[in-house]
Amino acid sequence: MIIKQISIVIGNKTGRLAEVTEIIAKSNINMRALTLAETSDSGVLRIIVNEPDKVEKILRENALTLSVTNVLSVCIDDVPGSLAKILRVLADNNINIKYLYVFVSKEDGDKAYAIIRVKREDVNKSAEILEKFGYSGLNIK
Repeated sequence: MIIKQISIVIGNKTGRLAEVTEIIAKSNINMRALTLAETSDSGVLRIIVNEPDKVEKILRENALTLSVTNVLSVCIDDVPGSLAKILRVLADNNINIKYLYVFVSKEDGDKAYAIIRVKREDVNKSAEILEKFGYSGLNIK
């Protein structure tokens, strides 16, 4: 349930996102999820990949500014209300969410995955709580 997320700072200019994703693609890395948040002069690209250590090395070799963070991956049914249920579990256990994004997995039938960023000191506690309620996550380390 705890997986590595890579966050890459990229310039907010035409083609930069294409360049970064091409670097990853040339290394035959599968991106499972991606989100991009922008500011006026840069963006933060957050990715979940099947080989995070390899991607980290490749991106650093290409002089990209990045960080690796432990996040929660939570498998939920792809039906209305599923996300609300896990968010209620976390809220009832006083876990604050910094951000999240969700993707649907074609490999897992009618399942989706919520990628959830909580405070670093709450990651293990959050995973334990969610596992206690029967939730599981992606098998990526």
